Amino acid sequence: MANILFQNALLKQNQSVPPIWFMRQAGRYHSHYRKLKEKYTFEQLCKTPELAAEVAKGPIDEFDFDVAILFSDILFILEGLGLELKFDPGPKFGSFVNANNYKNYNDIDKAIEHLKFQSDAIKFTRESLPNSKSLIGFVGGPWTLIRYAFGKDHFNNNNKKLYFEFLSSTLTPLLKQNIKLQLEAGAEIVMIFDSSLYDLEKLDFKENYISILKEISSKFPSKVGYYSRGKNEVDLIPCMQYPFAGFGFDASINLENIFQNSKNGFIQGNFDEKLMLLNTDQFKKELQKYTEFMKTIENRDGWVCGLGHGINKKTPEKNVHLFVENIRKEFS
Repeated sequence: MANILFQNALLKQNQSVPPIWFMRQAGRYHSHYRKLKEKYTFEQLCKTPELAAEVAKGPIDEFDFDVAILFSDILFILEGLGLELKFDPGPKFGSFVNANNYKNYNDIDKAIEHLKFQSDAIKFTRESLPNSKSLIGFVGGPWTLIRYAFGKDHFNNNNKKLYFEFLSSTLTPLLKQNIKLQLEAGAEIVMIFDSSLYDLEKLDFKENYISILKEISSKFPSKVGYYSRGKNEVDLIPCMQYPFAGFGFDASINLENIFQNSKNGFIQGNFDEKLMLLNTDQFKKELQKYTEFMKTIENRDGWVCGLGHGINKKTPEKNVHLFVENIRKEFS
């Protein structure tokens, strides 16, 4: 009950054709999802396990991706801690953590109980998928969640001591419990999506933050993947010594350098998602440039083909079909 291409990538075994999956592959660009949204709210789709499974399976049926992804949101973990959250249509918080109240948001057991719908959604999704497809879960990156918890508009690096204290006391232990919940439900790996590292200072990343990533990966060796956006190769390559299942990279990162430094696990990326918006002829040209570049990398063992970030809601479905078809054709 797993995709052989994805399993080979996890083990860094040599293969010509890479597995393919996109961040946000179940979402607003897809007519299947939009039809469901006519009947249900985003929260209903996420928190009703049968519906979450139907959403997750949609792009597998339509585009033949190799990997399905739990349909949920990184912010429900903060809702579990007691922060007021609604989607209208994007996330809006009615309360935030601050220096005066942060000790009130520390009930990890209550938060995990709140997230039980993720466990059920994974089980329903696995039952609905063909045996030839893989299934992964995901959580938000620690720093990305900190920015939401304290309010992006109120975020101030002068408060970083408080941020790291909250990470240590509450968010990191809670993330480990959330990852455990998803793995026990049947996710093959759990991705950490850390897409808001821009305002984490270089020294703090090196001296404080990497130790948090090490702690999480060491708790689940080869079972947790890490995607980041906002740091360069020099910052990220040291993370590759830790027992992550693999790494995802945005379109600004040169994958050739990454493959040269990668000894274990998969490397995912990293076609620029903005290029998916081009008209058919332009898109094909850009995709051809990308495949030609990837072919220049002699050792692509562990490659998982995907985008630099989440697929844009305006992406034509035709381009998604063309992407999957052309990648498989070019590398077969």
